[in-house]
Amino acid sequence: MKRKEKQGRFASVWTRVADGFWGSETAVMITFAVVVGLGAGLGTILFVNMIDWSHWLFYEGGEKLLGFLGGAFIICVPFAGGLLVGPIVYFLAPEAKGHGVPEVMTAIATRRGRIRPVVVLAKALGSAITIGSGGSVGREGPIVQIGSALGSTIGQFFKLNDRRVINLVACGAAAGIAATFNAPIAGVLFALEVILLDFSIQTFSTIVIAAVTASVVSQAVLGDNPAFLVPAYSLISPWELLLYLGLGLTCAVGAWGFMKVLHSFEDGFDRWVFPPYLKPAVGGLVLGLLGFALPQVLGTGFEAIEETLRGHLGLWLLVLLVFGKILATSLTLGSGFSGGVFAPALFIGAVLGGAYGQAANLLFPGVTASSGAYAMVGMAALFAGAARAPITAIIILFEMTRDYRIILPLMFATVVSVIFARMFEQESIYTFKLKRRGIDVRARKDLNLMRAILVSEAMTPAEKMETVTPDMPVAELERLFLDTGHHGFVVLDGRRNLFGVVTMADLERVLLEDKHNRQVKDICTRQVVSAYQDDTLDDALRHFGALDVGRIPVVDRRHPRRVVGVLRRVGIVSAYSQALVDKQQRDEHLERLRLEAASGVHLHEIHIRAGDESAGRCLKDLALPATCIVGSIWRGGQAYVPRGNTRLFGGDRLIVFTRDRDLKTLEKLIREGPARE
Repeated sequence: MKRKEKQGRFASVWTRVADGFWGSETAVMITFAVVVGLGAGLGTILFVNMIDWSHWLFYEGGEKLLGFLGGAFIICVPFAGGLLVGPIVYFLAPEAKGHGVPEVMTAIATRRGRIRPVVVLAKALGSAITIGSGGSVGREGPIVQIGSALGSTIGQFFKLNDRRVINLVACGAAAGIAATFNAPIAGVLFALEVILLDFSIQTFSTIVIAAVTASVVSQAVLGDNPAFLVPAYSLISPWELLLYLGLGLTCAVGAWGFMKVLHSFEDGFDRWVFPPYLKPAVGGLVLGLLGFALPQVLGTGFEAIEETLRGHLGLWLLVLLVFGKILATSLTLGSGFSGGVFAPALFIGAVLGGAYGQAANLLFPGVTASSGAYAMVGMAALFAGAARAPITAIIILFEMTRDYRIILPLMFATVVSVIFARMFEQESIYTFKLKRRGIDVRARKDLNLMRAILVSEAMTPAEKMETVTPDMPVAELERLFLDTGHHGFVVLDGRRNLFGVVTMADLERVLLEDKHNRQVKDICTRQVVSAYQDDTLDDALRHFGALDVGRIPVVDRRHPRRVVGVLRRVGIVSAYSQALVDKQQRDEHLERLRLEAASGVHLHEIHIRAGDESAGRCLKDLALPATCIVGSIWRGGQAYVPRGNTRLFGGDRLIVFTRDRDLKTLEKLIREGPARE
């Protein structure tokens, strides 16, 4: 009996502890953040070793096997890697193709952070083979996707809600960056600035814990050393900032060119009618030929980056490496290999900055630092221009080099690069293809709508509002209240400047005292709280609640007495209602994307031309594929629900649901009609 009583008491205590744990948001998220950090740290160690094993297998083993080819055996190595990576990615997890970060962002935007556990295996194996066989990619994209998939898997296993799962996905991304580059601060900022696009305090603490945990684990095994050992660089002269301004612009152009070439190769390989699992082998063969001529472009290229930072490479070689690395990375990722773009962006920025620095040294030898300083700044500036992540770029370069002395030109050139890069192209290297698929990652943010609406959007502008003057008699004010139905007016003086506010309550008080001979200036409130046009409604509502008023004058921030409008409760309600409609439309858009991602069926629009074989035919006569559903037909500005006997006409727009791979078949049926036997 005593034993049973003890067991019962123990079970009761355990139940209370478990209930307390699951009921505490802080306890749950901190615990899982530590678990994700541990997993990402250990995963990084394993992944780095997998890359080393893969490199030894392909190059040491490849040289023994193909030694009779001499140095030309290097051509065959990426080809062999492609033969292995293609089937792994195609058959095991198509999400593992490419550079990883966009896939994580897609999972957050369209699948509420759900990532299949098999992605961890496919991404780790495919990326290790890619990098080990000489693929021109980095390891940060894979480790971000691996860490994010780990966080997502944990969240799904314990059936956490969407917000917690997305938080753990970001924890995994931060932990992966922190562990692989020994840069915990940059890992945190990368997750906030790139993955979540959100700096809220609710997510910050758990992401920090995951990043710190992963860094501690990786440092214990891989050591606490900076990624690059470089000489000390500093700003030689204040005039040198003008040269760094030019470097920022140059890196913006380089980032834009890198993005365009990369995406054109991805589009070209996607359009190429060829077995997808063999495309990496073809890309690897061309990459091998390029690597035979420029071996520095193979792999992550960290050795070449360090040589550039030390100023050991010549000007023309650096120029060749800029174009060679862009081409090599585009071939690697475009053909279907797996890996990240962070390291290639650092490489391109380093050689571009090194070449720029050597040219600057030739032109202005007295006021310029050595080319290595420009190479270091170029790394951050080009990555920031491509990823639109200036804070992450600045911090990660500091953490990777442990050199603070060049921070001023680093910050300056990085911000300049981002400004100009955004002028060339609004989307980043991570969001470009997502936006073309209709995925707007910025629309997923669950905003407080009142913080998203400005006062200027809800106010009644000055030219449309009714005002009164200080000299208006109370009797006339009474008639104005009765005629308009308003409960208050802004009082403007002879120069149209703010004098005060008069309300119905002020008028009633005077009427009760039977003082009809007074004027507005005698009864109005002179100490008025006002709002600015660029305030949010969240800020303005605090005034409404604290003062119990129904209207607030809106003034110019530069001229606080100049009234530009009035904010009323009805205006707030109207603006909020419109924002709700907009948010609902965004949510419906995201829900459609989630449905498409889950089912593999996408929404497409096909225009019927007058000369098409389908024009004049009924839908039932076209023998549409079984996987195709015609949802509606737009004709003359109206939508019609189609039936089998619905006839098509030139100018119709068909809204159809079908798989992407069946779209060409469907379009051929529309244009040419069913095949004749």
